[in-house]
Amino acid sequence: MDAERELLVVEDDDAFARTLVRSFERRGWRVLRAAGREAARELLRQHSPGYAVVDLKLANGDSGLACVQALHEHDPQMVIVVLTGYASIATAVEAIKLGARHYLAKPANTDDIEAAFARAEGDTEVELTERQTNIKTLEWERIHETLAETGFNISETARRLGMHRRTLARKLEKQRVK
Repeated sequence: MDAERELLVVEDDDAFARTLVRSFERRGWRVLRAAGREAARELLRQHSPGYAVVDLKLANGDSGLACVQALHEHDPQMVIVVLTGYASIATAVEAIKLGARHYLAKPANTDDIEAAFARAEGDTEVELTERQTNIKTLEWERIHETLAETGFNISETARRLGMHRRTLARKLEKQRVK
């Protein structure tokens, strides 16, 4: 099969990955699945998918950003979409700089992902918000920026932010303030 309908899904959550794979297969895609960066590299030795969906936070401290970088280095034309339940401006910017085309917050469905694959250009008509950023949102974004810098190492992130590891863990368990 050509790269036009071949997709690599890099996701460590088995249930979510199975659902995503089945959904894309029903739409006529050939789907490869890897649980992390090294498994993705192994698949790339034999396959050349044109598309990839990468989870931002992978198991064992593996960073989706490092995976995006590796996929982009392997094939700069690959269309990569990052999915995350830990959305922040800092990680979105880094994902785009490293080669991702789009960055979607979970829950995202197959329609959202396919729409992101199809959009090659930015949207100048996107609505600008009138709301000012509050301190909790700034704190959340700073935490996630530091997490990305440390490869999602909680202990190192806490050290850099000058807070106790348990305090950081509690903050990460809370829902994002809107």
